[in-house]
Amino acid sequence: MLLLAGCGASPATRVTEPGASLIPITTSGSVELLSPLDPLNPCELLSPSERSEAGLTSLGKAKPIGPTRACDWTETGKFGVTITLDGRNGLADLQLAKKTAKSKKVGSHQALEAADRKAGDGTCAVLLGVGDSASVQVDVSNTTFSDTGLACERAGTVAELIEPKLP
Repeated sequence: MLLLAGCGASPATRVTEPGASLIPITTSGSVELLSPLDPLNPCELLSPSERSEAGLTSLGKAKPIGPTRACDWTETGKFGVTITLDGRNGLADLQLAKKTAKSKKVGSHQALEAADRKAGDGTCAVLLGVGDSASVQVDVSNTTFSDTGLACERAGTVAELIEPKLP
């Protein structure tokens, strides 16, 4: 673990892993979270039994995507799932085509389901709002790039499994 100390009264910043969010440590030693998603690890959002329920047999692999943290699960020859934690953009901030996104509720969280059913490309995303400035995205891609309905069913299942763990 690397601890970077600031000059004068500015807080120090702890970096836990490459691509991880910066977590300021105040001069009193308390941690100040920059996003409600900071304490979460996307690869730990699905327990072994939940992975099984979602049709996943492999462990997820951490993958930073720009400033966000993500985890990928791949079922070779079938489908893949990516869970992305975005501590900077709420649902209102995301650029989605109106014709492919529909509002829904997943547990207590507002959500959007994004899929181009006319294209039938076997991809679907469920985006869960976490407050006004954060979101969690569940993306599913079928290996055959067909059956968008099945991709949305899979994305919905994963979203429902992780939703109770979100702030």
